[in-house]
Amino acid sequence: MKTRLLLLGVMLALVAVFWRLSQPPRPDGALVALAVRSTLAALPTATPYTIVVTQIVEILPTPVPTPPAAATAMPTPTEAPLLAAAPVDTPIPLPAAPAEISAAAVPEGAAADSAGAAASSALPGACPAISGNAYATVPAAGGGLEHPDAEHADLNLALRGYQPVDAARSLYDKEGAVGDDPPQLAGIFADLRAPAFGQTYRVNDWDWTCGAHGCAAQPLTHVEVTLVALASKNAEAIYIPRRSAPIFGGGYKALVLYAEPTRITLGYTRDDSVANGYVVHLENLCVDPRLLAIYRGSVAAGRSYLPALREDQPLGSAGLGDVRVAVRDRGAFFDPRSRRDWWQGY
Repeated sequence: MKTRLLLLGVMLALVAVFWRLSQPPRPDGALVALAVRSTLAALPTATPYTIVVTQIVEILPTPVPTPPAAATAMPTPTEAPLLAAAPVDTPIPLPAAPAEISAAAVPEGAAADSAGAAASSALPGACPAISGNAYATVPAAGGGLEHPDAEHADLNLALRGYQPVDAARSLYDKEGAVGDDPPQLAGIFADLRAPAFGQTYRVNDWDWTCGAHGCAAQPLTHVEVTLVALASKNAEAIYIPRRSAPIFGGGYKALVLYAEPTRITLGYTRDDSVANGYVVHLENLCVDPRLLAIYRGSVAAGRSYLPALREDQPLGSAGLGDVRVAVRDRGAFFDPRSRRDWWQGY
């Protein structure tokens, strides 16, 4: 019995020894306190700073430069068109409008008389002198002029001139291919009526090697007719020929490449040129005086922005008799009587 008790005591002692050995050593409290004091003593002492205010400066926002009047903000489909010129509420003094140059006035191989190309007086009395219409300008892309606009025969059709020709005053169906989305001339009038053709004409060719800005040559003969008169009603509104493709956001379809009181040239790209797309010349009409003022302001500002038109915006009105129209594609004149091109569905 005593032996068993002795063995049990020995076993308990061994268990106690093994348990004590399995425990981590306990840190010495004195050593911990010493370590804490050493760490605190090693910390750097904060250096005192004094902030001295010597000046208070008020910072103002940088002013945004105001763009020039002719370079209006680009319209978007959700914005109202911005005017590039002040409202026209008094008659605008208008410069002389170039007169037509007939083929008879241009002998073969001779230059046109520049004085004869320069001149009637002001806006005809039949045309309005004020307007309540609003127009916008858009940025012109590419192109650019090598001649002043009034002396540029691709813009100012009066420089070329045109002569009457005896041709059928009716639509015809041409042979061959049809261009892509050609402007529809029925859109010139609000009622989209079928054409009632008047006098037919041939536009004169242009010799760019003659003189500083070229001179008129003989009439073009590659097609039978290159300009035709459309019967119009006195004072009815005139619009751009319609086309599906826009040239700028907001439904703008045509760019004003040239304008005078009684004529206007429309481009169906944003290029300041007739070389890269469709162009329509409208003659013998009253160009809206506000549109004319904005065009002139755009020219004075360098033509980086030009007026643009939607199909629902009148560009002027009839009042001088039949409106005359010529159509071009990439610079070449086409017959404006072609049903398959310019009068589809009629």
